[in-house]
Amino acid sequence: MANDINSIESPCIRNCCLNENDICLGCYCSLSEITDWGQAGSNRRHVILLNAKQREEDANKVLS
Repeated sequence: MANDINSIESPCIRNCCLNENDICLGCYCSLSEITDWGQAGSNRRHVILLNAKQREEDANKVLS
């Protein structure tokens, strides 16, 4: 079922290290997003994934 929150995989890659802004350098989730994940519904999880993807893209632009 597409709306089943269990079908939305966590972005965690088990490389957890927070930067000075409390963003994980492994998955690019904020600390609040990480702590929210377990209780988040599917809409919130999608927002978290979109935010993390944008942060990763922004970080890669800086590194380029």
